[in-house]
Amino acid sequence: MKKNLLTALIFAGMILCTLTPSFAQYDRVAMDREYIISLTSRWTGERLPDGRPYVSDELLERLKNVVLTHAWGGLRSHKFNNQYQGDWMMINPDKNTIMTGRAVTAQYMPQRPDFGDLIREVGLAEGHGEKAQSNVWPIEMLKDGDVYVADGFAKVEQGTLIGDRLANSIYAKTKRGVVFYGTVRNIQEIKKVEGFNGWILGDHPSSIAEVMLTSINAPIRIGDVTVLPGDVVFASPYGTLFFPAYLVAEIVLNAEISNMRHGYGIMRNKAGDWTTGQIDSNYTEQMNKEFYDYLRSLPDDKLPMSRAELNAYIEARKDRNIGG
Repeated sequence: MKKNLLTALIFAGMILCTLTPSFAQYDRVAMDREYIISLTSRWTGERLPDGRPYVSDELLERLKNVVLTHAWGGLRSHKFNNQYQGDWMMINPDKNTIMTGRAVTAQYMPQRPDFGDLIREVGLAEGHGEKAQSNVWPIEMLKDGDVYVADGFAKVEQGTLIGDRLANSIYAKTKRGVVFYGTVRNIQEIKKVEGFNGWILGDHPSSIAEVMLTSINAPIRIGDVTVLPGDVVFASPYGTLFFPAYLVAEIVLNAEISNMRHGYGIMRNKAGDWTTGQIDSNYTEQMNKEFYDYLRSLPDDKLPMSRAELNAYIEARKDRNIGG
């Protein structure tokens, strides 16, 4: 009898455990490597120590020369329809106007004392600076090639995420700038930071207040876009794009071909060989052959991609009629 009773109690305990809800604990401000890898699992290449995808510097440089419309079209061909954000104020609209890099994301929210106290406790346990305000914590983590991307919930007065001292620190660490769905202060001095640029909603003379950092390297919203840590940022005078890392190489190559096709068509039109209607529609088989023969004739130093990439691209399309 006692044995049966013990067995029944153990079974009841097991059932009770399965019915007892488990609660997630708020124990991270900066997301850990495993979390970031799970967010970006389609990336199969090298990763940074924090887990973000490492898209090569060479690809980031090539992306600078891509036409935004072509890159946007490449994203949409993969059903990434919400990757463009426009209507920015550029800090330096006349210089350093194309910026590419790997996103470090930060989320800010209106201050709430109880949650704010918890964030500070957890952040200090992670090793973030005790004397620094939390808006400094993401900057402490930046590396060369990073772009600091932050959602400041469009707060203007007292929503200024950085001033000129932090802008200097950001550029020293990254050789890049920022994309803020928010504002900055002391823009007159920020403009003097050599090499720095930013895509922001505006500026205000006030210091940051009633704002709390809630996460670093978690998904955030930038206007109409969801941005993940390690996304590749393309910022230009014509707007910003955010690329999933695993698609960058393909989209860059296709955009480079589109750029060259566009220029080649105009050249043939000016020479009187092709009509406007021909260059503004799908190429015929013969037109494609002439275009690809032209690409093959170019010396390596005139190609934005490697010779191997070009040959593989042409080989993959030899039986297809692709124009535009």
